[in-house]
Amino acid sequence: MKRRNFSVLSGVGLAAVVALPGSVLAQTKPPVAGTDYLVLDKPAPVEAARGKIEVVEFFWYSCSHCNAFEPALNAWAKVLPKDVALRRVPVAFRDDFVPQQRLYYALEALGLLAKLHAQVFAAIHVDKQKLASAAEIADWAAKQGVDRAKFTEQYNSFSASTKATRGTQLQNTYKVEGVPALGVAGRFYIDSTLAQGMERALKVADFLTAEVRSGR
Repeated sequence: MKRRNFSVLSGVGLAAVVALPGSVLAQTKPPVAGTDYLVLDKPAPVEAARGKIEVVEFFWYSCSHCNAFEPALNAWAKVLPKDVALRRVPVAFRDDFVPQQRLYYALEALGLLAKLHAQVFAAIHVDKQKLASAAEIADWAAKQGVDRAKFTEQYNSFSASTKATRGTQLQNTYKVEGVPALGVAGRFYIDSTLAQGMERALKVADFLTAEVRSGR
């Protein structure tokens, strides 16, 4: 979903994100900088431990494209080399994205991402729930069996606020144009437009992590 069009949920656009024409899949040429991915002019900070290659997924819970990309990303994550570390960063292209940023970081602090991350997408895109405000989000969390007081404490915490701010800063350093998108090693940016689809974006990420691993 492009930054300027994040409110438009188009079925045609969704198909473009998750499906690739056969001619694209058949391509064997190595990805090309400036065409299939961008090289950052200013390195982005990474959080991965020394010796790890960080891949960042930038997403927004209310983005239908991000929801559609989740199964492919999860399958890819399960077979990552041991030296590749995936982390997710919720974006905030404008202020009303912030509640969902805080939702993500509250679940992270409570150790509930593995259980509830996918459920947030399902609530929005399958159950058609509106999770746009602190109250709506707290109500939803409570219905999932999460202690409301503990959730609210984490949601309003300095830690969640700081992480949300850093996430927005990181998205701006990577110059994220739309979601979902990927950042690699603080050096490279990939999105569906550049890679001609997000499944191919994962292949470009594989190529770039191999490049980083080899010292290039």
